[in-house]
Amino acid sequence: MDDEQLFAEIADERRRLADQLSGLTDEQWATPSLCAGWTCRDVVAHLVMPLVVSTPTIVLAMIRSFGDFDKANVAVTAKVAQRYDDLAAVLRDKADKRFTPPGNGPLAPLSDIVIHGADIRRPLGLPSTTDPARRRTVLDFLVTPKASRGFTDGLAPVRWVATDLDWTFGDGPEVRGPAESLMLVMTGRGIAMADLTGDGVATLT
Repeated sequence: MDDEQLFAEIADERRRLADQLSGLTDEQWATPSLCAGWTCRDVVAHLVMPLVVSTPTIVLAMIRSFGDFDKANVAVTAKVAQRYDDLAAVLRDKADKRFTPPGNGPLAPLSDIVIHGADIRRPLGLPSTTDPARRRTVLDFLVTPKASRGFTDGLAPVRWVATDLDWTFGDGPEVRGPAESLMLVMTGRGIAMADLTGDGVATLT
């Protein structure tokens, strides 16, 4: 896919997630997500943050955090969560915004919305609405060197095999599972390990 297609995929994924979130109760918004220390509301605020916060504001937060992006991200995300009551509406309204992190193209925000969508849906028991082809695109990105900055921290020497897509990558003992579960494990969500099988699972653990 070219950039135009990728941005269209990102916008569609944001709208799909926003549609599912629009009817959540306060209790559901406060449910812990798969991101350690963050509720489902916090994760949505993180997804909204680059769509409503200027680059200079993020740079200033980085300076105040002594260059620690994670701390700056948490701080700015918290402010976004306080500023907006209806985060689902903001995510939908800003769906077409074409933000990309410095040094990355649209594959990064596509991966971000797909993976964080799972971080929210799984604890809430919501079905995924992500197109299977979109998952394949994200998996293709996660195995690239670029993804090791901010997404995967490198991958184990195993052969990843999606059981619901025609997708494989790597050499070594096999790790088999649904594409979404592979994505989650690659990005450090250990809870999805229960979905995986194969000799390579021992290598991951």
